Amino acid sequence: MELEKALQSAIVFEKKIRDLYLSAVERTEEAAGKKIFQDLADDEQNHVAYLESRLDEWQKTGAISAAKLESTIPDQATIRKAAADLKPVLQADTRGLKQQMLSQALNMETETSRFYEQLVEEVPAEHRDMFKRFLEIENNHIEAVQFEMDHVTQTGFWYGFEEFDMEQM
Repeated sequence: MELEKALQSAIVFEKKIRDLYLSAVERTEEAAGKKIFQDLADDEQNHVAYLESRLDEWQKTGAISAAKLESTIPDQATIRKAAADLKPVLQADTRGLKQQMLSQALNMETETSRFYEQLVEEVPAEHRDMFKRFLEIENNHIEAVQFEMDHVTQTGFWYGFEEFDMEQM
């Protein structure tokens, strides 16, 4: 896939997930829920701005610089450590709306991650590192959303894996 088309497609994906998170902020009453959705929306907006700046640079000069892409969402190891520390004190959140929004977010983050996996394979080699960084960040978003989902649902799963199995006891 040529770089300009890859950048334009990535902008569409990032705006779509950003808008989902902004909608979730508006629809969520709980302060903690608003915060996680706002943090994710802000991170996605940073992705939009970054991609738009790369696209603009590409269209003006025919090249892009390797500007570093930062994320406000911690890496997977940090999220898992914090989750393990918090697990004993978490309280169940029974709001079905939050669960529904998290489910939508998880699906969209997974779709976005797959999109970046595809881009890494299809763009010219000299541009792959930029999209690899996006893939890494989107995988961190999946981790954060999965953590929230497991907290909200309290189904005996943690990061999508069964914590215990009564059949094996």
